[in-house]
This record gives sequence, C-alpha cells and structure tokens, in this order.
Amino acid sequence: MYLKTLHLRHFRNYQEQQVEFTAPKTILVGNNAQGKSNLLEAVELLATLRSHRTFRDRDLVQEAEELAQISASLKRETGISTLNLILRRNGRRTVNLNGENLRRQMDFLGILNAVQFSSLDLELVRGGPEGRRHWLDTLLIQLEPIYAHILQQYHQVLRQRNAFLKRNIETSQGAPVQTEELAIWDVQLATAGTRVIRRRERAIQRLAPIAKKWHASISGSKEILQIKYSPNVPLEQNHSEKVQQAFLEKLQQRTIAELHQGTTLVGPHRDEIELTINQTPARQYGSQGQQRTLVLALKLAELQLIEEVVGEPPLLLLDDVLAELDPSRQNQLLDTIQDRFQTIITTTHLGAFDSQWLNSSQILYVKTGKISIEKVGVGRQKLEGIFQE
Repeated sequence: MYLKTLHLRHFRNYQEQQVEFTAPKTILVGNNAQGKSNLLEAVELLATLRSHRTFRDRDLVQEAEELAQISASLKRETGISTLNLILRRNGRRTVNLNGENLRRQMDFLGILNAVQFSSLDLELVRGGPEGRRHWLDTLLIQLEPIYAHILQQYHQVLRQRNAFLKRNIETSQGAPVQTEELAIWDVQLATAGTRVIRRRERAIQRLAPIAKKWHASISGSKEILQIKYSPNVPLEQNHSEKVQQAFLEKLQQRTIAELHQGTTLVGPHRDEIELTINQTPARQYGSQGQQRTLVLALKLAELQLIEEVVGEPPLLLLDDVLAELDPSRQNQLLDTIQDRFQTIITTTHLGAFDSQWLNSSQILYVKTGKISIEKVGVGRQKLEGIFQE
C-alpha cells in the first residue's frame, strides 16, 4: 500500500496543509514542536482511529475551531481509496470512505495499515501493563478490525457493571445486595471479556515467535526474548466455553471484594503482557540499549505480522527514534526498511542518514505547521510507473 496524499485542516498546529508523497521514504526535518509528530499522528488516526498521544479529540482540534479534518488518498492492490476523518471537540466523529459516510466506524478500519514507532514506545518495557494492553489492542484492531467493536462492547459492559457496584455501596447501607442484577452483569462481562481474551491470546501466539527471531538477529543471538500473554482470568485452553466458565468462577470468588471496593477486579482490563529477556523481566533487565533492542524487535514483528495477515506491507511511521538508537540498531532498522515499506520518518537533522538513503528519499521541512519541499532525490523517478493510478 502507498499513501499518495494527505490533507490536514485545523488539525493540531496545521491550519491547512496538503502533502503529496513522491518517494518510498519521506523524511520530515525540523526543530522540536514544529508539527512533525502531528503529521504522523494524523496517519495513525486514519489507520487505527486511535492516537497514542491523547484519548481526547478536543486535543486534536486547533484552538478556536470546532472541528478538524484529515483526508488521504491511498493506493492498494485493489485500487485507490479516499479516506476522510472529521474530529469534533465534543468527541463526535464522522468517517467517510470513497465519498460515502460510514454508519459504523469499524468499517473504516483496515483500509490503511500503519505501524508507529516513537520514543514513547520505550514505555512498553518500562511502563505499567496498561500501555502494553493498549499496544496489543491497537495491533489487533489492524489485524482484525471487528476487534474494535468487541473491545468497545467489553468496556461498555465494564462501565455499567462498575456503576452498579458503586451505586450499591452508596445506597445499600446494610441492605442485601441485588444479586440477581449482579449475576446479569457477570454473564455479560464474561461473554464480552472472553472474546477479548481469546483474540489477545491468538495475537501473541503469532507475534511472539516473529519478535523472538528479530530480537535474536539484532542482539547477535546473545539474548533470548520471550513474550507471554498473562490474562487476569485463567486460560488453560483457548476455548470459548472454558474461558467463559473460568471468568464466571473468578468473578464469584471476588464478589465480596468487588462489592466492598465498588469496582470490577476481574477481566481483561487487568491483563498483563510479560516481556522477558533471558528469563528476567525486561523492565528490570540490563541497559536502556537492551530495552531499545526489545522495542525495535516488537515493531519489526508488527510490520511482518500485519504484512502476512493483510497481504500488503503497511506504512511505517518513525517518530524521532533514530536518536534513541545506537548506530548498529539504526543500521538494522534502516536496512530492514529499504523500499519494502513506505516510511515516513521525522528527525531534527539529516546526519543519521547515508547518501543512498537521502538520494532515494523525499525530504520535507516542517516549521510552525507548514511543510515545504527542500529536496526530492531519485525516489520520484523510481516511483514513476509503480504508483501510477
């Protein structure tokens, strides 16, 4: 797949900006806080309807404006698609594909696939389990777009069950618990949660061996990476009825504690994805360089897995990560990319790139939400005939 054009209107610090991508690799150059990351964030939103930088749409809309718009044209083996996403301060969104408004946002997913890699991804190793769950869920949405609906259903039931538990604390004052209503919420939570658990398990089963191979390659086979899905609900067999039964049993075991605390203590919102190097938890292991190797292996595995599942290489969005990698890891990443993945990469300077990379890249300069063409190398000629409509 190849992103041909991107148009931003009232998005972050972009008043109005049109970008035409003319090479397999585009380098965005500029000082910090000029808008480089904002452009990658716009592409990420078209791919996943999520931003790894904020959960609130009002943060994405330019100040004094009511809505922001992200539009793009994308070439895939099946033809050209036009995507349009409207974000509003009140959180209501409009998604449009090929000129038609879609009733379900889920139908917008899977058109554009992209893997984002930024310095914030180091928190996958260093941070808490919530970040790792978010990373896995974002990957799953691209592998299986219906997962976005499944996850939404689970969180909706979770919110309603939590509201019931909290309301019970506020109103019971010694009165008996409404066990019949709680049992209804238990069944709904277990049903929705089982769908989440089973898909997370399958995704890790596919991703883990790919990441392990990449990690061995980058580390020179000196270290062994293991990725394990550790669900909050026991998962002896990835069978729907067995998982759901285990879910209900654990809910019953924690009922008293949940009623006392007024919140749900069981379910995939408390899952963990364990990352270990040489059988030691990665967050406690070795240097920052080793942690960076792990994250790099995860991202390369994401690229490979998405390509295997969707049948086309996804876009790669690199947000100022070369500064975080030493020269050997930089070379591993750049050598892997070559022209296999369309890549948009941000940097504050061009010193990390060799002449071959620069000559085959489109170079754009970003300053205060405005993009100018500084140089286009041989990449444009190379693409002629490849990405023609």
